[in-house]
Amino acid sequence: MKKVFSISILLGIFIINYSCAQDLKPLDLENNNTILTDEVNYEMELVFEDENIIWAIEFFEDNSILASIKSGSLFHYKDGTKTEIKGLPNIYLRGQGGLLDIAFHPNFKENKWLYFSYASEGVGEKGGNTTIARAKLIEDSLVDLEVLYKGSPNTRKGQHFGGRLEFDNDNYLYFSIGDRGNREVNPQDITIDGGKIYRINDDGTIPNDNPFFNTPNAKKAIYSYGHRNPQGMFKHPVTGEIWTNEHGPRGGDEINIIKKGKNYGWPKITYGINYSGTTITKNKSLPDMEQPLYYWLPSIAPSSFEYISSDIYPGWKGSLLAGALVFKHIERIGLNNNKVVSRSKIAEDLGRPRDIKQGPDGFIYVSIESKGLYKILPKK
Repeated sequence: MKKVFSISILLGIFIINYSCAQDLKPLDLENNNTILTDEVNYEMELVFEDENIIWAIEFFEDNSILASIKSGSLFHYKDGTKTEIKGLPNIYLRGQGGLLDIAFHPNFKENKWLYFSYASEGVGEKGGNTTIARAKLIEDSLVDLEVLYKGSPNTRKGQHFGGRLEFDNDNYLYFSIGDRGNREVNPQDITIDGGKIYRINDDGTIPNDNPFFNTPNAKKAIYSYGHRNPQGMFKHPVTGEIWTNEHGPRGGDEINIIKKGKNYGWPKITYGINYSGTTITKNKSLPDMEQPLYYWLPSIAPSSFEYISSDIYPGWKGSLLAGALVFKHIERIGLNNNKVVSRSKIAEDLGRPRDIKQGPDGFIYVSIESKGLYKILPKK
């Protein structure tokens, strides 16, 4: 049964380190968290109730939904029916690790390849790490499973698996592996995994024009490095660029446009501090390290990322959506020439938004942890 949640109008505007709420000039990096307003012209419709943590969603051509459950299940939601997909590999459940993202091959209709990220254990090793695999989705089963990449070394630490997947216009697959809780070593060392964005061919081989393909001892799949824990990723529909958002520590969540071979600085530079309040580094910039397009203070813990290309929502086209795990809302981010000019809240206090996707029907769908799948509707 469908439920509709109307979001009440809140007149308050949060103003942080800013003197005028009406001034929506583009924000620079030193004044980047000034205005957070409330969206009012929408409703949230519950389209499928589910008490599990739905980590990721994807859409079939008929607008039905494939969803990954963090605890290790895959379901197809269609016409009010939930069907389990069989054939997943063993999933390593620890902390933030489990079954993570899913992505259809751009030619899925013809080849049936489904790609997914998950935490897996190693043979003879304690702990686990992020793994990328593909399998053919035939009716309600996964067949011809192939592991394409597995991060190493394994660790028993339960944080920062990353795990987002995205294909670009040339059918290269990008994915993230977080720093796995070893920030002092992994992100800045290209000979080991963790704290990186990777690019591989759709069959798991590594493109020979990857930036470190000919670097001795380097992990050849690395495309960029110096990341903390990217859990949001989309392909820009106009430029074809890969955009990410990633968790900072206490403060310093980032939006980045991923560039070949670039170092995004973690933990040598950051706008955040330790959770205890102590300093990580005094440096917010260093030579040969990329600045974020935007950073959040305070942190919102961004869980997903989507570009709105739909005309359904008045005034929303061309803006971004990110889930805010800490504050339990969806954030709409207005852009002007790749500068953040506005931020507004959607679905406040409904729950922790784990994934956000625009469906083939042009509507935006969101998975809320332990609640289910919702559809955002423009208010009539």
